[in-house]
Amino acid sequence: MSNDLAVLGDVSGVAAAENARSTLQIFSTCPSSLTHPDHYVEQVTAVARWSEQAGCAGILVYTDNSIVDSWQVAQIIIRATHSLSPLVAVQPVYMHPYSVAKIVSSLAFLYGRRVYLNMVAGGFKNDLIALNDQTPHDARYARLVEYTTIIQRLTEGKPVSYEGQFYTVKGLSLNPKVPAELRPGVLVSGSSPAGLEAAQEMGALAVRYPEPPDRKEAQLTPEMGPCGLRVGIVTRPTEQHAWTVAIDRFPEDRQGQLTRQLATKVSDSAWHKSLHGIGQENQDVADNQPGRDRPDTEIAEASPRQRLAIILAVVDPHG
Repeated sequence: MSNDLAVLGDVSGVAAAENARSTLQIFSTCPSSLTHPDHYVEQVTAVARWSEQAGCAGILVYTDNSIVDSWQVAQIIIRATHSLSPLVAVQPVYMHPYSVAKIVSSLAFLYGRRVYLNMVAGGFKNDLIALNDQTPHDARYARLVEYTTIIQRLTEGKPVSYEGQFYTVKGLSLNPKVPAELRPGVLVSGSSPAGLEAAQEMGALAVRYPEPPDRKEAQLTPEMGPCGLRVGIVTRPTEQHAWTVAIDRFPEDRQGQLTRQLATKVSDSAWHKSLHGIGQENQDVADNQPGRDRPDTEIAEASPRQRLAIILAVVDPHG
């Protein structure tokens, strides 16, 4: 998983490695406290350390109503590593943008470390209902733009006065100041048109799930700007073993179909709806082509000058 292996564009040798380092960032994914409750701190520490050793730029830390606080996990990661940056999921309904900026500045001051922010517009429907957040899908992205704008301006070190539809602040200052090199990077889901528009407005990196390579949505064009891909990898000693594990975890039988339908119902994510449609299309193809029993694994190439982030959900090879 070293950066030297992830090369974009028509380059080679030393230039290829340098190009990869400058255009590609890889983020692993932190274990969830819901699915890994036993010895959780030790598990987070282990995953963070091997992620850093493998050359990852950072590690994604989830947030929702069912798991431990993402900022507490981020501090564990920082204390366990030398340079790995937590990519912390941030949901506006949980805290004021000033609180996020304050945590960012505090971590920079205490540890001299940079964090990335994964700005979350939505989430599980029941989580939002429990918090009485009735904001429509696209309006949540408008709110997210305001929320992120305040955080960005605060971490730039100047007093902020801002009046929007959702947030208003007057002469708000942040201390301690955040050094320029430690200001947070910002990522946001770009699976929907509203998400892509928000990413462009915030100057954020839009993260998408890869589409089948023959779909026009799979193409990464320079006009899109910086972008990210979210992929999952199941690793085992042999290909056959890996496929056995994958099919066991994501069964193609009726139970697997019901699980996918439930995931689509509890989330209003555009990606979940798109995935459901792609799955149906793939099933139709498989029905007509019996020999085609595995999905395509290609990912469209990005422009050599287009910065790309890949967020990996890597299954422990021994798990």
